[in-house]
Amino acid sequence: MKAELNIQSKKLELIQWLSTIEDLSVLNKIIDLKKEENKDWWNSISENEKQSIEKGLQDADAGKLNSHSKAKQLYGKWL
Repeated sequence: MKAELNIQSKKLELIQWLSTIEDLSVLNKIIDLKKEENKDWWNSISENEKQSIEKGLQDADAGKLNSHSKAKQLYGKWL
């Protein structure tokens, strides 16, 4: 609950600050940041990454899954 109040407080602080900005270049930078935040990550990954994700989803739909313990056994040295 305390984190929620902190987030709300930060939002209000930003709203108040935004309402005082008169510099168009600063506002445009904030708008650009907002656009970047809303960007779909799917469009920024490579075709190989997309294909790999699609293959993984197909495997999951087909029930070709490994348990957590199996994954840990296979990839534990990298974790």
